[in-house]
Amino acid sequence: MAVVLVAEDQKEMQTIISDIMTRGGHVCIAADDGIDAVTIMKNNPVDLIILDIMMPYLDGFTVCKLTREIYDIPIIFLTAKSTEDDKLKGYEYGADDYVTKPFSPKLLLAKVNALLRRTGTVPKDSLHFGEIILQPSSHTVSVNGSMIDLTHKEFELLRFFMQNRNQVFTREQLLNRIWGYDFEGNTRTVDTHIKTLRQKLGQEGRHIVTLIRSGYKFEV
Repeated sequence: MAVVLVAEDQKEMQTIISDIMTRGGHVCIAADDGIDAVTIMKNNPVDLIILDIMMPYLDGFTVCKLTREIYDIPIIFLTAKSTEDDKLKGYEYGADDYVTKPFSPKLLLAKVNALLRRTGTVPKDSLHFGEIILQPSSHTVSVNGSMIDLTHKEFELLRFFMQNRNQVFTREQLLNRIWGYDFEGNTRTVDTHIKTLRQKLGQEGRHIVTLIRSGYKFEV
């Protein structure tokens, strides 16, 4: 979980971006203008900034420049200004990435998470493989930058698989590890949960492989 500052003067867009970040497991602080953004940074720990360019009082370029003079944190411009000159100016002022509106929520979240991983802000206990990011501390899972809703057992199954990649486990072993030795159900419970988990993971579900007469493994 990271603290993301969203500097955007349009309230509707501010809410959309904040919602994307929150569903991605991050905490958001919103700024309505450039001065507000600088003030928030001075008074709060911020791990990453999503920055509009056209804002009142101080534009995004100025905020980026002021930030770079003091802080070494990732900055993503998210703006309707899409000319090559604008993009070059953004990078010259110290931006790490430049995204134009309209934008893909999945892509924006993926870019945020990539920058946070690079700077070591994503929790060290996070598990990553392919497009899957599992964060035990916030009990969240994202695939292709989009959060997916897992039940507790589905989450524990995925975490166990990702922690024990390429190892084969029988249905009985998975039943004992995830449900406990005193569970009164049968191994069909494992099959049902894995089927649903695969569906929720989409294309990434292919990594959970069924081995006839043996069990399952998370294949890398």
